[in-house]
Amino acid sequence: MNTKTKFTIAGVCGILLAILIVMLKTVDVAPIGPEGTSIGLSHLNKAANEFFGQHDIWYDITKKLGYVGVLPLLIFALVGLVQLIKRKSLLKIDKDLYALAGLYVAIIGVYALFEKVIINYRPMIMAGDEHVEASFPSSHTLLACGIVGSTIILLSKYIKNDKLRMVLTIICLLIIFFTAIGRLLAGVHWLTDVIGGILASGILLAAFSGVRDIIDRN
Repeated sequence: MNTKTKFTIAGVCGILLAILIVMLKTVDVAPIGPEGTSIGLSHLNKAANEFFGQHDIWYDITKKLGYVGVLPLLIFALVGLVQLIKRKSLLKIDKDLYALAGLYVAIIGVYALFEKVIINYRPMIMAGDEHVEASFPSSHTLLACGIVGSTIILLSKYIKNDKLRMVLTIICLLIIFFTAIGRLLAGVHWLTDVIGGILASGILLAAFSGVRDIIDRN
């Protein structure tokens, strides 16, 4: 896949995310959430929520997967630190790691943005909370797709053993899949929250991969 295609994918994901947000604020909006909160695409979201149900075990599973999902961040930070110690210069650290750090900052930025700009509210009031909180996009899905997805992209550079790389890729894909599905099975997100998390991370991952191509050519 060439660089132009990757940035095109980022743009398409951005357009789809924007369309989804507009639809959530204007299409089939109804007070189906806790405390009478209005939810966009209410029939679709309600049907999906009833289909998946609410399973506490999946909340616990996705919580643990969230901890596993941030491990790559710590690992790549350690890789960067080791390179700094060995090469004795910030300029000699792999540029991929700087691009990765930029991706992590962007993910945090997206998370912070939607904590302030509320699109939809959760389908339930979380334990320990007094009121329903924002749920779009699913932060667990955003983090899993963004952090673990970028790990998959970088495996080919840092893991030379084909079998090990394949095993790690499969593990990463399973973490992403079960995090997204698990948030629905836990009943803590609407279907469109998870779709939003996938689209938001798709923008960032495609752009990150495109930036890496540019770095490699320079």
